[in-house]
Formats: sequence, C-alpha cells, structure tokens
Amino acid sequence: MNELPLYLAAFAVLIGVLVVVHELGHYLAARWCGVKVLRFSVGFGRILWKREFGRDRTEWALSAFPLGGYVKMLDEREGEVTATEADRAFNRQGVGKRSLIVAAGPLANFAMAILLYWVVFMSGSEELLPVLGTPPDGTPAAMAAIRNGKQVRLVDGQPVATWNDLRWALLHKAVDQESVELEVINQHSEIAIHRLHLAAVGEQGWEGDALERLGIRFYRPDTPPVIGKVVTSGPGAKAGLQTGDLILAIDGQPIALWMDFVAKLRESAGRSLRLDLQRADGHATVEVVPEAVFERGRSIGKIGVAVAENPDTRRELRTFVRYSFLEAGQRALTETWDKSVFSLVMMGKMLTGEVSWKNLSGPVTIADYAGQSARLGFDYYLKFMALVSISLGVLNLLPIPVLDGGHLLYHMIEVVRRRPLSERFMEMGQQIGMSILFALMAFAFFNDLTRLFNG
Repeated sequence: MNELPLYLAAFAVLIGVLVVVHELGHYLAARWCGVKVLRFSVGFGRILWKREFGRDRTEWALSAFPLGGYVKMLDEREGEVTATEADRAFNRQGVGKRSLIVAAGPLANFAMAILLYWVVFMSGSEELLPVLGTPPDGTPAAMAAIRNGKQVRLVDGQPVATWNDLRWALLHKAVDQESVELEVINQHSEIAIHRLHLAAVGEQGWEGDALERLGIRFYRPDTPPVIGKVVTSGPGAKAGLQTGDLILAIDGQPIALWMDFVAKLRESAGRSLRLDLQRADGHATVEVVPEAVFERGRSIGKIGVAVAENPDTRRELRTFVRYSFLEAGQRALTETWDKSVFSLVMMGKMLTGEVSWKNLSGPVTIADYAGQSARLGFDYYLKFMALVSISLGVLNLLPIPVLDGGHLLYHMIEVVRRRPLSERFMEMGQQIGMSILFALMAFAFFNDLTRLFNG
C-alpha cells in the first residue's frame, strides 16, 4: 500500500495528458476551420473550476468525472446562435471541415504516441536481451525443446534485439499463424532452429499472459536465495530481515534457489511464513506476512526484498538500445501503426468470440500498469503512455454513436445521401451509443474487480 500514491499519481498524469491531447486535437482543428469553441472541459459532469480566455472568451474547465473530456462548439442544434456568428457554427460547416474536426482528436492521440516513441527511441533505454529460461513441462516451448540460456536471434527470419521485440513478434504472429520458427544461439555460439506452436495463446480467448501460456520465460540464472536489499517499512524490514541473509527454509521446507523463494512468497499473500536464515553471526528465524500486491492482473504476495545479484550476470543479460533521429522516427511510426492495427484486430476478434471479453480492461488495471511502468523508469512510463494513447485513438474511431467514429459514420452517410441525417435519427443513435458505451465501461469495471479480488 506504500506504493499507492505513486500509482495514483502515475494514473492521474496519464489520463490527464491523454485527455488534454485528444481534446486539443478537436479544439485546434475547430479553430483552424473557423468554428467558435464555447468550452474546453477536462472531465464530464459538474464543473469544479473554470476560467475564460481568448478573443472568443472560451471557457476552460475542470469537471467532476475525470475519465474523459469534451470540446463544446457553437452549434444551432444545441442553442440559439446570433446571425452575426452563424457562419462560425459547427453545423454550418461543410462535411469535410466537420469530419476534420471530429477526426482530429484520435489523430492527436496517434501523433502523441509517435512523439513519445520517438523520444524514447532517440534517448535510448536499457532493455533485457531475448534470453530464454527453462519452460514448464507440457508447454509449447518445452515441446519445442527450448533450453535455459538460449538467446533468440530471429523470429520467422525477422531480427529481434530485445525481450520486448520478442514478446511483440510472438503476439503479432499468434494473431493469424499456427507456429513460428525461432533461430536461437547458446553460450557456445551454436545456432539452432526451434518450431514453436502458437495455438495455446488463443485457446482461452487470449486471457492472461500469452508468453507464459507458451512457456516462454526470461532466463533465470541459478541464483542462491541471498537478500541483497530490504525496502524500508516493507514486510521484510518489519520482520527483521537483513541484507546478506541466506534463506535456508520456509515453514521447514528447504529453499535452494531465489526463484523458488519468490514463487512461495507470491502464492502466500496475507499468510504468515516462518523463514530459517543463515547470517554471519549464526542462524536466525523470523515470521513474515507477504503483502498482497495487485500486479499484472492478479494479486500476489511480496515482502519488499531483492536478490543479491551478480553485477556481471546482470550486465550480460541487458543491452542499451538507442537510435538516430531518423531511425527513431521511422521506428516510432512503425510501432504506432503496428500496435494500432493489432488493437483493431483484437477488438474484431472480441466481436467474433475468438478473444475473450475478459481481456477488456478498465481504470483499475490501467492504473496498476501505469504505476508499475512508472516504478520501472521514465522510459517505461512513456512507452505505456504511448500504448494507451494508441488504444484511445483506435477506440474513438470505432463506428459507435457518441464516439468520434460514430460522427464520422454519420458524415459518410451524409456524403452518400447528399443531405444530413435527421436529428431524430441521430438522437436515437446517440442513445444506442451511450448504452453500448456504458455496457463496455461496466464490463471493464467488472473485469478489473474480478482480477483484483480473484487474482
């Protein structure tokens, strides 16, 4: 719970920035097209704060419900408009200008994602190498004879330089392929080819960690269970654990490796454990209760300690990735396009039932991942912000009334019919759209709560 302020702050900044960027897209496009903007609001509902600025005395406001925002423009369908300002009303504009104003919000989100990726790729970041760990028995990776310590070089002939590259390549291939070819190299520089079957990813509607279902795990050296760091005020510190403690047993069961120690803690949230320790001055026994932490969609136990790592091993498993200005820009465009298409494909598969609706996430899950990425580092946080910005852009382009995509659909119909749709028809569409939107929000909240309480 001591991380709650960080998680809340990370979530607030994330939502605030993305909402402002989206609405600024609408606002700037409206101003460029000569439409008068009456209000720019971050949030919905009751206005908590407002100020008027500019020649048009546009009202800039903060409203009570923060998960969104809106730009209110002069419009004869929503209120009286004087004859002198009629030409600045939104409804008086041609279909091209109206479509540009509507599309500018999602386009601003895509532009934001490109900019964020560009900055991260140009600044550089430390990444994990795509080195594989021992897969669990019975998984596709185990059946492909993958062994601990092998590094992936190619996925179906495409180079992968980092663990994130490998993860994305496998997810992308799993959408429409049954298997992939992995080219790996071991510590003796021997190259081998493994055929990895991907059907397991979609067997349960893409629920949970796709790589874990494949048996693809990051390499874990056989590290002894020696504590290298104890977080102040964490459960471990309160129990009396110290740097340098060697964990001999948990509740009488011998512990040989750090990963076994972590696995036991993760499954013991809220339950008292007896740790037998070896210290410089002899043996010791402590009682510790792992704290329940919501992480990656489920609740796990943690005590606030870290392993005593070998610095040489840590360096060997990481690489620093940085691109030139032009390379970073090209990669940012490709990354944004690929993830936009992937998001759209996954939404389509939800509609056809190929992907479970349990994958739909709400604000609780987003806040959790925002906090985790912020804790890992600024570059991770910017990447997560870019990913959410892409999702927001894709979601708003769906042809659902109320969303920007719904308005664009109306405009397309207007072009075909050569006249606008009736106000009655659009009102009905708005009601249907609101019902769909509220149903999606309710389902996302339900999924969040299910993950929170059931793990």
